[in-house]
Amino acid sequence: MDGTSLIPILLIAVVVIIVLSVFFSFFPLTLWISALAAGVRISIITLVAMRLRRVTPSRIVNPLIKATKAGLGLNINQLESHYLAGGNVDRVVNALIAAQRANIPLEFTRAAAIDLAGRDVLQAVQMSVNPRVIETPVVAAVAKNGIEVKVKARVTVRANIDRLVGGAGEETIIARVGEGIVTTVGSSDAHKDVLENPDSISRTVLSKGLDAGTAFEILSIDIADVDVGKNIGAYLQTEQAEADKRIAQAKAEERRAMAVAQEQEMKARVVEMRARVVESESEVPLAMAEALRSGKIGVMDYMNLKNIEADTQMRGSLGKMGEGDQNGPQNNK
Repeated sequence: MDGTSLIPILLIAVVVIIVLSVFFSFFPLTLWISALAAGVRISIITLVAMRLRRVTPSRIVNPLIKATKAGLGLNINQLESHYLAGGNVDRVVNALIAAQRANIPLEFTRAAAIDLAGRDVLQAVQMSVNPRVIETPVVAAVAKNGIEVKVKARVTVRANIDRLVGGAGEETIIARVGEGIVTTVGSSDAHKDVLENPDSISRTVLSKGLDAGTAFEILSIDIADVDVGKNIGAYLQTEQAEADKRIAQAKAEERRAMAVAQEQEMKARVVEMRARVVESESEVPLAMAEALRSGKIGVMDYMNLKNIEADTQMRGSLGKMGEGDQNGPQNNK
């Protein structure tokens, strides 16, 4: 047999392989046989229809096999509709099986709604069986005596399946517990009361019903650590005193500036008065000249006035000399 006679055989083999691949892609016989072996009655036409609806048959049939073996009583339409809605069929079936084993009442519609809401329904069932411990960050609060107290708590919660849809998450639990801690410490008269009775925080927080409206049920709140922080009251008083001192300094500086300005103003007024005196004194010779011209005073009167001024200046000079002689011996002593 030459090479030319092998070409048609190879072409036929390739065509057969392609046809079989296309056939098995649309007709998942192995999956159909597995379903029949597990007791799940499903037709090959239904599997082909899933292909046409762009549904992966294995993601529907395999969970259906698990559900049938577990006795859940689910049908293929329920699983396919949940898959088309964007849900995780395998996780929902696993959650239903876990809930059945733990005697937790959970229906498929409820589990599908929880899954479509974005929550892990399987993890919720597991938390209902095995409660989870949430550790809060360090919460700082200040007692009435001004001492800061740092508290860290561990909250044991159990998932409440009935409130998973629309219920708040772990962040809300942590925030509410922190609020309760701040309220309890803030209402204490002294930080020593909190250090002596840390369980008072747990009792106060639990009595507030912090799990209302959340997807969890708080079982217990345990205080893991209590530390003493800064003296916030003393710090605030120090800051207030510093601020008051700065205000007083600013007011004193303002008063000093006003006093300096007033002093400068008075000096300016003194200079102004002196200028007026000099101006008035400069008018005296003019007045004397006018009086002489008009004959209101005579020459002898003018001379007598000058003699009086000279005599007055002489007496002033002699008085100053006498004061100097009296002060001189005292200074020498």
